[in-house]
Amino acid sequence: MARSRAVSEYTEAEDKSMRLGFLLIAAGLLSLLGLGCCWLRPALQEREGGGSANCTVLAVRQLGERFACTFSCGAACRGTARYPCLQVLVRTSRSSAPALLHEDERQLRTNPKCSYIPPCARDDQENFENVTYKQKYWKEKVGSQPFTCYFNQHLRPDDVMLKRTHDETVLLHCFLWPLVTFLVGVLIVLLTICAKSLAVKAEAIKKKKHL
Repeated sequence: MARSRAVSEYTEAEDKSMRLGFLLIAAGLLSLLGLGCCWLRPALQEREGGGSANCTVLAVRQLGERFACTFSCGAACRGTARYPCLQVLVRTSRSSAPALLHEDERQLRTNPKCSYIPPCARDDQENFENVTYKQKYWKEKVGSQPFTCYFNQHLRPDDVMLKRTHDETVLLHCFLWPLVTFLVGVLIVLLTICAKSLAVKAEAIKKKKHL
């Protein structure tokens, strides 16, 4: 009776391992598809037709126009403030035409007219000071020194980015973690099948000895 109960417990544990393995395999495949649609496809579109270049600052200026931003001052406290528009015009090593510099692709989509969006503060004066500090940085600290920028001739021919939103690290994670989940699931299934096979062989050997 105890022996049959042990066999039953082993079979139940084996079934749980198989279910866990198949669950991880399915999760890995679904994660790969989901991340591929949400991250990998936009990253490849961003990198397609683009590349890096050396940029040199041509002009740094503030426009008279001000833009609205939303600040948060607590769980149920939100409001709107305004910040001035800073434009940094650069020349790239790929083209002699001036281009507008942006922090990254996300900032470009948020406000394509400006080069910098400050952290939104409640006080408009604080936003103005943050933008002015960034303006002095580009004028005095960077000046005419070349720096690396990124462009995409197909999507944004007149804009360049200081950094990419989707870099190699994002692409690596899109593949790495779903692949690890998938491989762990496959490993669990294979180990469970091997353990079952060894158990069956051991049971057959025991029966032969008793005969």
